[in-house]
Amino acid sequence: MTETAPAKTRSGPHLVLLTVYAIFVLAAGARSLVQVLTRFDEAPIAYSLSVVAAATYVAGWFAIRRAAAGSAGFAKIMLWVELAGVFVVGVLSLVVPSWFPDASVWSKFGSGYGFVPALLPILGLLWLWKGRTPGPTEGA
Repeated sequence: MTETAPAKTRSGPHLVLLTVYAIFVLAAGARSLVQVLTRFDEAPIAYSLSVVAAATYVAGWFAIRRAAAGSAGFAKIMLWVELAGVFVVGVLSLVVPSWFPDASVWSKFGSGYGFVPALLPILGLLWLWKGRTPGPTEGA
């Protein structure tokens, strides 16, 4: 007997989120690797934050994948952590620009990536919210 995957797994938004997260895993990972290995001393805070962003995208990719199978708790946490990271780094990059002589993935709210880093966790949270099932105290 063959089991079918939940409909949420096969949804367009889920696949788009997974694809964009995979792209950011590669982009942020490659960027941070090159920055850390070739010129870390030029902007250690910014480059370290690029490593954090890359690790967050890896965790986010796994979390979104698990959420489609019904385990949304980790995804909610990761998406809120990611959004907080983008916000804090974005604000710091504007308020204390001396910490960011070179850009990080999240500096200026991800402006170097078309602000996708700021939108991605919001879109992920919306996807989770729209896909939730009503609890026992919620109306149908």
